[in-house]
Formats: sequence, structure tokens, C-alpha cells
Amino acid sequence: MGLLQPESGLLFWMTLAFGAVFFLVAKFGFPVIVKAIDDRKHYIDSSLDAARKARQQLSEVETEKRMMRMEAEAERADILRTTAEERERMLTEAREQAAGERARLVAEARAEAEAEREAILRDARQQVALLAVAVTEKMLRCELQDKTSQTALAERLLDEIERPKNRTTCTPD
Repeated sequence: MGLLQPESGLLFWMTLAFGAVFFLVAKFGFPVIVKAIDDRKHYIDSSLDAARKARQQLSEVETEKRMMRMEAEAERADILRTTAEERERMLTEAREQAAGERARLVAEARAEAEAEREAILRDARQQVALLAVAVTEKMLRCELQDKTSQTALAERLLDEIERPKNRTTCTPD
């Protein structure tokens, strides 16, 4: 026979070997292969479920992250607003205290200046009075050397005391 046509004995033994191998594979190999495929299918399904759950958890975490970010921004804005209000309040208080202190210092300076002015005026009056007394004393010593001029001056002073509205100027005799 030719190369392309098998003999009947060869065909028998090939069929018998194929049947034995098929029986052995079907009895022992296919269940293991089917079990491995089922296990792989279950692993892939569980991995897909885990991926879906992870994706869902990730979206929940993203949503929670957005919410937390919005809350943090709101809290930040509130803190900034509160800080600005506190700063303005403190500046206002400081300005008020500075104005009060300035007014107090100005009042003290005015009082001190007034007291000093009064002291200067008192001192000037005292100096003028002393000077007037000294000048008067020197003038009177010169004018009142005799008794008649003393008597005339005394009478003139008594007249001035009795009539304060009619002021007369002192004229030397």
C-alpha cells in the first residue's frame, strides 16, 4: 500500500491506542482540567468582583475626598474670616487705646504747661513786685527826706484810698 493509505492492522492499533488514551484522559485528565478551568473561572470572577468593589470604594473615597476638601475649604474660609475680624477688632482696640493715651498725654502736657505758665507768671509777678518795691523804696528815700514831703505824701495816699475812682498820678512836689 501506499504512504497515504494505512493498513487495517495499523488502523486497528491506532484506534485502540486512541481509545485507551481517550479513556484515560477522560477518566483522569478531563476532570482535573475542568476543575482547573473552573477554579480559574472562579478566581477571575472573584477578581472581577473585587475590582468592581475596589472601583466602587474608590469612587466612594473620591466622593468623600471631595466632601472633605469642600469642608476644609469652608473651614479655611471661616478661619480666615474670623482671623480678619479678630485682627480688625484688635486694631480698633489698639487705635482706641492709642487715642485715649494720646488724649491723656495731651491733657497732662497741657496741665503741666498751664502749671508752668502759672509758676512763670507768679515768679514774674514776684519779680515785678520786688522790683517795684525796690524802685519805690529808692524813690521814696529821695523824696521823703524832709518832714513836709512825708506829710504831703501821706495825705495824698489817704485821699486816694478814700476816693478809689478818682485816681491821681503821683507827681513829685
